[in-house]
Amino acid sequence: MPDSTPQPIANLADAITALASQIQAMTQAPDGVRLLSEPFSGVPMLAWLASQNQTPKVYWQSRGHQKESAAVGAVREYLLPHTANSKEFEHLYQQLDWQRHDSECRYYGGCSFDWQASAWKHYGSARFALPRIEIRRQQRDFQLLVALDGDSPSWAQERQAALEALQGLKPPRPLPPPQKYPLQSRLDKPNYQTWCDLVDEVTAGDFVKHTPKVVLSRVTELALARRVDPWSLLALWQGRNPNSYQFAFQYSAHDTFISCSPERLFRRQLTSLSTEALAGTTTRGTSESEDQALAQALLDDSKNSHENQLVADHILESLAPLSDAVEADDKPSLFKLNRIQHLHRAIDAELKSEVNDWQLLRALHPTPAVGGLPRASAMDYIRRNEGYQRGWYSGACGFFGQQHSEFSVAIRSARVRDDHIQLFAGAGIVQGSNADAEWNELENKLATIMSLLLEL
Repeated sequence: MPDSTPQPIANLADAITALASQIQAMTQAPDGVRLLSEPFSGVPMLAWLASQNQTPKVYWQSRGHQKESAAVGAVREYLLPHTANSKEFEHLYQQLDWQRHDSECRYYGGCSFDWQASAWKHYGSARFALPRIEIRRQQRDFQLLVALDGDSPSWAQERQAALEALQGLKPPRPLPPPQKYPLQSRLDKPNYQTWCDLVDEVTAGDFVKHTPKVVLSRVTELALARRVDPWSLLALWQGRNPNSYQFAFQYSAHDTFISCSPERLFRRQLTSLSTEALAGTTTRGTSESEDQALAQALLDDSKNSHENQLVADHILESLAPLSDAVEADDKPSLFKLNRIQHLHRAIDAELKSEVNDWQLLRALHPTPAVGGLPRASAMDYIRRNEGYQRGWYSGACGFFGQQHSEFSVAIRSARVRDDHIQLFAGAGIVQGSNADAEWNELENKLATIMSLLLEL
């Protein structure tokens, strides 16, 4: 009688050994990129990522916490280091050549809010990599994956590189405990007076006639007394806003971009697309009755409803030529976070069979929720007047895959560089917007991460 006893699930060390055996058995180079995987019992992802020495490091968790990935190293990587145009980005995407990849391969990365503006060092206008080593979690199931490139000039060297990457993996280390950081200085760009001047300018009657919405933003630069651990900070932030995406990209040991963003740019499963209009904001209440009153006031507010409708209409118009069918919720609902709540309208489409992710990215990014309307004139105004380079803030971050791709809009984000941290927030400015109220909205959007960093 066969033994029906369930086999124990391997730990990380066992999975590493099993993958190394698979690699050693591959005497012939595969045709293109091969992805090997082994199930195992799992690790705390951020703690595991923090302990690794290999770069780049990537973390991704989908909204709802059902799917999570942590990855190190790169088998193939594509970078647009400076300003770029759509032709260059299209060429980058075409180089991925999905026909020579296993179906489960993913390229993680992101792109700037404005490809024509100066790019951040290390990040570029766009950067995407196929990780060497990746851990994926789907609900409670974990897999350790390693990628090998059969098109590498030397198969022997490629096998050795993969084995060394596996053997170099370290177990998770405990993340530093929560702590507050003494503030040395704070600098806002633009400052309050400049902000008021900008809001006055873009709400003037003559301006609104040609550009009805501009999303103005601010970077708050903090100099702290001690180094901030980006993985620990992201873990804390994650706990405060579980309904958001969480992601991080580290291309240098001293420079990490992290985000706890509520906003989806798009999620594609084969030809089914999900996106949304997330625009219109108010605070959360300190009691249930106050919270409900604020929520109802947001739903009833004409300025916020108009802002949400502008975003939804633009997305529908952008998706129409790419889709066989597209529809949006008739009315917005509420999307609640720790300190604030938004108006949210779901949008779903059935894509034409020939449409690819590059076409979706070009059509949807940047959305009116982070740029404005019309896109060209709003971005031109931002480029000339905002006073700093957004870089990947309000850009698109996520992954390309053959069957499944997903991107978030990188709002509620921070760039951590040792003891200096940049915090980003923006507000949609339309006719009727008030400069004081919008400045306070920026403060509310930063309240959660500020409370994690500073004694307030």
